[in-house]
Amino acid sequence: MQKRNTQQRRRSIIERLNERGEVAVDELSKLFSTSEVTIRKDLAELENNGLLLRRFGGAVLLPAESSELSNEKLSNRKKAIAAVAATLIQDHNRIIIDGGSTTSALLPHLPSKMGLVVMTNSLQVANTLLEGENEPQVLMTGGTWDQQSHSFQGQMAEQMLRAYNFDQAFLGAAGLDIHRGSTTFNELTSLSRTMAEVAQQVVVMAESEKLQRKIPNVELPWSQISILVTDDGIDADAKQSIEQHGVTVLCAQISETH
Repeated sequence: MQKRNTQQRRRSIIERLNERGEVAVDELSKLFSTSEVTIRKDLAELENNGLLLRRFGGAVLLPAESSELSNEKLSNRKKAIAAVAATLIQDHNRIIIDGGSTTSALLPHLPSKMGLVVMTNSLQVANTLLEGENEPQVLMTGGTWDQQSHSFQGQMAEQMLRAYNFDQAFLGAAGLDIHRGSTTFNELTSLSRTMAEVAQQVVVMAESEKLQRKIPNVELPWSQISILVTDDGIDADAKQSIEQHGVTVLCAQISETH
């Protein structure tokens, strides 16, 4: 019942946002007779799903250029980004794939790679890999299930990661900040940082529109990121600013993607 109530409340938030153009946390808290903490979680999850943009004290509609991106087009962006990221993976590499829709787009490219060892904190990633014909060696982090990120987190997961050495870690990002690095709504950032620590090369995969998101929590500073794989929608100045942090920026061409 609680899960259904949560879904109903989030649908109502979107309806109200579409009517008014913006919503406030305190107003929604009173309207739904729930805590402001719960409302903030709702808004964070809705923004993760690309349905709104959080602002201090509430949320607003996505900018027109973002809201015009259909699910199909977003999917094509992620596929294009994954195709570029996959070229970085060599046979027999030991890699980490973090949970998330963009990193999951890597999976169709892995059967062509021989002798991979893949560790993940995502059940979806593990199950998909194990269903393939040329399945790699799959390792799970274990740990505590986090409902917000739909992945395993916590100290047990960190300990499992530290028991191995990896060639590459492929991580997503809820947002990108040209000055600070990758950003996230989830305050559980320690596992991503552990993934970065145990990998020789850290690859962040994120659409260029993530630069428009103002998100408070830094997940990885640019100093810990080797490569950003994004799309050709990134602004030239933003690309240059990120490269000045010592990060290689690879841009997937999507202009001809239908």
